[in-house]
Amino acid sequence: MTFTYNNVYIKDTATIAGPYEKKGPLKKYFDKTFDDLYFKENSWEKAEIKTVKESLKLLHKKAGLKRKEVDVILGGDLLNQITATTYGAYNFSKCFLGLYGACSTSVEAMILGSVLIDSKKVKNAIATVSSHNMAAEKQFRNPTEYGAPKPKSATFTATGSASILLTNEKTDIKVESSTIGQIMDLGQNDPNDMGKVMAPAAIDTIKRHLSDLNRKPDYYDLIVTGDLGLYGKEIVKDYMLEEYDIDLSKNYNDCGVMLYDLKEQEECLAGGSGPVCSALVAFGYIYHEMKKRNLKKVLIVATGALFSPTMVYQKENIYSIANAISLEVV
Repeated sequence: MTFTYNNVYIKDTATIAGPYEKKGPLKKYFDKTFDDLYFKENSWEKAEIKTVKESLKLLHKKAGLKRKEVDVILGGDLLNQITATTYGAYNFSKCFLGLYGACSTSVEAMILGSVLIDSKKVKNAIATVSSHNMAAEKQFRNPTEYGAPKPKSATFTATGSASILLTNEKTDIKVESSTIGQIMDLGQNDPNDMGKVMAPAAIDTIKRHLSDLNRKPDYYDLIVTGDLGLYGKEIVKDYMLEEYDIDLSKNYNDCGVMLYDLKEQEECLAGGSGPVCSALVAFGYIYHEMKKRNLKKVLIVATGALFSPTMVYQKENIYSIANAISLEVV
């Protein structure tokens, strides 16, 4: 399902990143970074909550808004019952919609916010997401204290929070269209190979988006997925070319690959993951490059693995989804 919008614009963004992201190639695009994973808190979870509060507070300041002047906040994270977002967004908005799309949550939130604005139900909306490397590892795999080795195909959960303010007031960047993803299952069940799990969803959504709007890849200056990593990125490129004769070689990249210097930061393995991974790239690098008009049309395809440790332990397949949103300079 693909929508086009008439009156949805981006007012501003705020990005908070952790120490690993600070060492990556996109450091200059982040509003604030931390030097350690605790952020002066006494638990990983409280540290993640703090990043959400920081990004929302900064976004309000940059946009010249007082607290609760935003009609609705939409967002989520990887913790049980999306507690980082719930605790972090408390006292920032009149209304709140908690979402879970795993690593695809940022674009899911943007799509729903855009629909609300375009239908004139609200005047503005914030999409916000977060993740924390240690908190996510503890919840989805094993506590890092176990020292469990990981294969090269594993991805590295990004740390931080990113928020974006959508509005019906005209600015120089608009939300042009979006495509809602569908749940995909291609028989994958390895939680240490998320690229292979999520690549089919990215392929399906990109193909449907281009087909629904009768576009070719070169319509966009940049098409990004997130967070397939090194190996999932190559699957997308190869499959699109071989099966659909769609060549993505000139303008396609993956947020998980872009966020880190994978040659220098070997601990990041195949690349970044987590809800904030694609959001840091989109709300940081992409937004600022569009403001400078170095990029004028961008398709962001956020991918998510829809699983829990319980289902993995029961040997069930890992489902995936990808949601896409198109941004254009006015």
